[in-house]
Amino acid sequence: MPHPRTHLQAGTAPATGDPDWQDWSTAWTRHIPVLTGRTDLTVSVAPGAGGGAPACFYPDTCRIEVDATHIGSPDIANPRRAGHKRLVPTAYGLLVHEAAHAAHSRWRTPPGTPPIVAAVTEVLEESRIEYRQRTRRRGDRRWLRHTVTTLISADDAPADDPWHAAHLAGLLLARVDARIITAKDIKGVRTAVTTVLGRKRLLQLRDLWRQAHSTDDTDADTMIDLAWRWCRILDIDPHRRPHVPTADPAVFTGLLAQALTDYLAHTAGLTPAEYRDQQITARHSPPATWSRRDPTDAERAAARTLAARLARARTHQPEPDTRPSPVPPGRLRTRHAITAQAQIAAGAIPTATPWQRSTQSPPPKPTLHLGVIVDASYSMHPYAAPMSSAGWILAYAARSIDAVTATIAFGSSPTLLVAPRQRPTQVLELHAYGGSSAFTDAVKLADEVLHLRQPGRLRMLAVVSDGDLPDIDPAQRLVTTLHRAGCAVLWLRPADLDGHTFTDTTTLLVADPVQAIGHIADAAVTALERA
Repeated sequence: MPHPRTHLQAGTAPATGDPDWQDWSTAWTRHIPVLTGRTDLTVSVAPGAGGGAPACFYPDTCRIEVDATHIGSPDIANPRRAGHKRLVPTAYGLLVHEAAHAAHSRWRTPPGTPPIVAAVTEVLEESRIEYRQRTRRRGDRRWLRHTVTTLISADDAPADDPWHAAHLAGLLLARVDARIITAKDIKGVRTAVTTVLGRKRLLQLRDLWRQAHSTDDTDADTMIDLAWRWCRILDIDPHRRPHVPTADPAVFTGLLAQALTDYLAHTAGLTPAEYRDQQITARHSPPATWSRRDPTDAERAAARTLAARLARARTHQPEPDTRPSPVPPGRLRTRHAITAQAQIAAGAIPTATPWQRSTQSPPPKPTLHLGVIVDASYSMHPYAAPMSSAGWILAYAARSIDAVTATIAFGSSPTLLVAPRQRPTQVLELHAYGGSSAFTDAVKLADEVLHLRQPGRLRMLAVVSDGDLPDIDPAQRLVTTLHRAGCAVLWLRPADLDGHTFTDTTTLLVADPVQAIGHIADAAVTALERA
């Protein structure tokens, strides 16, 4: 039986601390009493922390570990500020989940408990502690929702048998009763589980996890008893581990696997086929990495040139406005009319303006919201240096005119390199290798942090990529959605590479971004003025 992807462990050596992540560890250690009510806990944030899971709670050492992979870069956000959690919702949700374990997993599995029974209690405990945390701190539900797809993977449903159907029900359907996710979220999963288990057995299992939700935090006897009853309902030998297929989870084709894949794909904004391709790519591709360097004088000059051009860009639509007037037509403003009459009666030259008329004023220069997305896939390897330079020039120029910017790299997963309100002081030289399946995730992340689809502001998405993506259709749909929402899309492509050209974009072929800064500025201003 698969184990939950977040877990409790006892007597395990602590993960090695990473100096680059010390600020996160310190900040979250100071914050954890707010989430748990305990003052004896420490939090360690580091790449690879969590004992093989995204996060883990070690009760014997009063330690919580969170894998920094789910944050990305240490300078994505300032963990000492309350708003940082919005930039790393999944990682913060993992912290909340482990805090729920620390606050409510106050019982221990008795010695001699069969492993299968113990494994069932782990599944029941997942939704129980989240239910207790949400009951105690209602606002934490928002963050716990972000962790569900991180704590569950396609290999949680490898076979269409009662054991794995019950396991999936305990992970997802139980979270509906815990009011973490909604029934609509997992409608397809419920149908598949019901088909395998039957309605009667599913209702019996539901009664068990609902009893677990109301079980006291220290009541080990009740939790163990519920696990034994779980095995009896499924007619499972608690001393024999059920068979688990060893095939690649990406090729599981059973009813449960399909329903789970559909759910995970929907939450990621992908089709099931695209989600499977993404999982295969992610299994065989390393995450994006980069090094830092100071910008050259030529790059700084190029950024200043672009900043000056961006500062002059205006929206092309005249803005409706109202102006006061001493004579009609317009709407009479009674108070001002009385003031004008009083001024006339006193023999003074009237200065009041009794009338207000509609007019068109020149468009303002609103704050630019710019998302810069840089392709870090293998196909971009020969152009990693100039494209990294282009990403910095765009971001720094926009930030110089007080724009709100975010820089995101994408390969097999998106990485927020420079968060909004953070100044991109150094060039991030991307090491381009791996897949390019996370473009849509990168665009969605940019939209989340910059509100690119929200009207009433000047918005642009600048993509630095050859356009060689495995998910052309969903990528095009996202680009078109942004375009129709009034967000300009500027696409910089390496001049010597073949790639796909997307519609609804201003596309420019670039060999040397420093030398081509004039063309980039022209394209950027044109894209903004057409938005």
